[in-house]
Amino acid sequence: MARRRLLLLLKPFDVLPTHQTDNISHFRNPKLLQVLKYLDSRRLVHKEAINFCQNILRKKLVDWECVYRFNLCRPIRDVDLVVTIGGDGTLLQASHFMDNSIPVLGVNSDPTQAKEVEEYNEEFDATRSTGYLCAATVMNFEQIIDDILENRARPSEVSRMSVTLNSKQLPTYALNDVLIAHPCPATVSRFSFSIKKEDQSCSSLVHCRSSGLRVSTAAGSTAAMLSAGGFAMPILSKDLQYIVREPIAPGADNSLMHGTVKPKELMEIAWYCKEGLIYIDGSHVVHSFQHGDIIELSSKAPTLKVFLPSHLIS
Repeated sequence: MARRRLLLLLKPFDVLPTHQTDNISHFRNPKLLQVLKYLDSRRLVHKEAINFCQNILRKKLVDWECVYRFNLCRPIRDVDLVVTIGGDGTLLQASHFMDNSIPVLGVNSDPTQAKEVEEYNEEFDATRSTGYLCAATVMNFEQIIDDILENRARPSEVSRMSVTLNSKQLPTYALNDVLIAHPCPATVSRFSFSIKKEDQSCSSLVHCRSSGLRVSTAAGSTAAMLSAGGFAMPILSKDLQYIVREPIAPGADNSLMHGTVKPKELMEIAWYCKEGLIYIDGSHVVHSFQHGDIIELSSKAPTLKVFLPSHLIS
């Protein structure tokens, strides 16, 4: 069997500034000391997970290169598998540099511990890394990597979202969601949207005054979309889901403020504020636009090959 080539994309493990982690004991406030010790333990757990995965890979017929996610600046090419070590954020970062020819495996390096959350609930938020899309942890990494290398595991085709601005395709596909809003969160966003199919409108033109518009893929439907009042979709669904954030006096159009865009449809948004921003998968990929611009969203984007947790596809 030929040696496989892997790219390991790593979340940085320096959660705290170095001068704090070197001498945590000098803090006199007991509660602050407790929080800092907790954060430092998270840093160590993540670092140990990276070392663990690398030690496993040293026993396999593979070559790999490690890259921290903030250094990723060009398309990922010439590898057989991308392994992200961190959480969903690291996998999202990888997806922005990948086409549909290379699969990705997410390793949640620092899973939330239920007992820990319960213990510290009244002191601080003890949730750790979110790994909804991550099939592996240190507990099962070797088994999963063996299944992949020996072709016993197949990646799933997860839908992504295409974004065009004034008919120009933006270079980044959204794996989770897109937020369209005014740069100032306290400013009302004014826009209209409709659902179209083959240049024919198949829904009424909806006029909105709100805090913006969120549109998610199936993968992103359990994140901010769900928190905003949306619903979780099957992970392999090709639909998009949209929700108008905090609509002002929606009146009779209330039922039109939340819905879906089918695979053969697109959502067309006309913007009526002086300025606006398109956030793709959080705050790291941002595009600006202005009054009169037209944005189109659809699921006509290359899928992403992801080795998903078994409970999502069973």
